[in-house]
Parts: sequence; structure tokens; C-alpha cells
Amino acid sequence: MCAKTIETKDITYDTLLQGNKDWVKDTINSDPEFFDKLSAGQSPPVLWIGCSDSRVPANQITNTKPGDIFVHRNIANVVVHTDMNLLSVLDYSINVLKVKHVIVCGHYGCGGVKAALGNKQVGIIDNWLRNIRDVYRTHEREMATIEDPDQRFDRLVELNAIEGAANVTNTSIVQSAWANGQELAVHAWVYSLKTGIIKDLNVTCTCGDDVAPAFQVG
Repeated sequence: MCAKTIETKDITYDTLLQGNKDWVKDTINSDPEFFDKLSAGQSPPVLWIGCSDSRVPANQITNTKPGDIFVHRNIANVVVHTDMNLLSVLDYSINVLKVKHVIVCGHYGCGGVKAALGNKQVGIIDNWLRNIRDVYRTHEREMATIEDPDQRFDRLVELNAIEGAANVTNTSIVQSAWANGQELAVHAWVYSLKTGIIKDLNVTCTCGDDVAPAFQVG
């Protein structure tokens, strides 16, 4: 095997392992029972559906701890009904972990959304970005009124999160939970890399009545 060391911004294979040891030491010093409690099980109240972008770690930007948030991430926080990975996470978090909140969180400056705004062929990811282009097409009339390209970019980031939250509520998983009386709310947020602030897009669904008639299931 090749023994060449690949370094990125002073982070190497060895520094990652050492960083883990340092983190364990510091964590035990501040809370000797931390890992005993963590290994006993999880009951997070939140499922976070976010972007894979390395600059948007759910726990850090919400100031929460390991065990507080169940996380699913993909390129541009896309939610589509054909993604079995996401649906499996959604089903487990709602029916087993009994989360009370599902948050679809996008972020301004998202590379996936920006790529979807252009016509340049990128590669296999073009098929994934098609889902974001569908969001653009759905809101094409609104997008056409936004002349500033940066504002148009930001708005598509918001609309992608809003559509993602809507697609979560459209699933039989969420609607069955509501039908069974389970306490569950679905939200759409956007995070700003420039300020660190999360913007609540004021899109919250808490019952089957919030689902469009075409997607309601009995």
C-alpha cells in the first residue's frame, strides 16, 4: 500500500487520532461520567437534516452536546421521496427515537444550490442537483423577480429548505405519527456562514392539516 501522507490544512491522519485522545482526556476531566452516560443509550429530541458542508456542524452551531441531535446530511440538504437513506433515518428517528422536531436546515453560500443555478455539467452530482432545479422551476415566477444574483442565490437556498420540510411532511412516516397522536413538528431553517446565526423561515408543520391535499394519506 502507498505510504504517502496526505495533509490538508495541517490536519493529518495522525493529528485526527491525537485530537480524539485529547478530546477524550478533556471530556473526562470535565465530566468523569460522560462516556458512561453516552453509552447507555440515546433519546435525542431533534432530527437534523442538513448539508454535508464541513462548515455546518449541527451540534456546534446549536451549542448542543453529543446525544442531543440525530443527524442526516447530504449535498444541499435535499429531501426527496426516493431517497431510502433519508427515509430510513426519518423512520428510525420518529418511530424508534420518538424525536419531537425535524429540522431541515440549509445554509447560505451552499455550493450545491449554486451549482444548480448554473448550466455547467459537473458530473454524477448533476442528477442530485436536478432536485434543486425542480425547486427553482416550482418557484420560477418568484425567482424571475429577483434581479440581484446574490439575493436570488440566497432565496433558492431558503426555498430549497422550505420544500425539503414540505417533503418531510408529505411522507407517510410523518403523517402516520401525527395520526397516532405523536407530538412532532417539522421546521425549515437556514444558517449563515457569515454571521453564524440561524434564520427560522417560519415554516412549521405540526399536524396532517398542514399537508397539501394531494399528499395527504389516510
